[in-house]
Amino acid sequence: MAPFEALYGRKCRSPLFWDDISEVPVTGLDMIREMSDKVNLIQSRMRAAPDRQAKYANFRRRPLSFEKFDRVFLKISPFRGAVRFGKRGKLSLGYIGPYEILDRVGDLAYRLALPPALLGIHDVFHVSMLKKYRPDLFHVLQPDEAELDETLSYFERPIKIMDRKDKLRNKSIPLLKVQWIRHGIEKVTWELDQDMRQKNPELFV
Repeated sequence: MAPFEALYGRKCRSPLFWDDISEVPVTGLDMIREMSDKVNLIQSRMRAAPDRQAKYANFRRRPLSFEKFDRVFLKISPFRGAVRFGKRGKLSLGYIGPYEILDRVGDLAYRLALPPALLGIHDVFHVSMLKKYRPDLFHVLQPDEAELDETLSYFERPIKIMDRKDKLRNKSIPLLKVQWIRHGIEKVTWELDQDMRQKNPELFV
């Protein structure tokens, strides 16, 4: 039977099954009892599946918690100003800060002491956007280095075309190897030639 029927004890009305779902045919007691046992077994196994997956996912997941006056980094999302194969891509995530925690809001949010450059951004953030401060300034941005919007995102701009190639599928697709302004050589990406010429014509002057 379908999962819908196993969960709810009735068939789902659809173009393939348009009978009156309120009418349940009466069969022998043994068949009904066996069907009920099977449905209970299916339901128990369907409930056990997500619990088992959650156990695997939570095995290495440690709950984060901070104290007042702790200093944390704030996660930001740099988006490229180009579209790769019809989808907007995203470079590796970066952080700004560190900032001091003023107080805890609920169980999973904290209020930060933000600088004047971020006054337009709400100062309460989910714990998933915070990272414990350690004295390592690698790939840490200051808010005045990037124009952040209210979602803590900013657009990366390309600064250099390093290489060209053609990708062969049904036809030849010209690609460009692009370096971005706040990422080094190790973060170069391949972009469509046509999109880069349209969005960043200054690179081809």
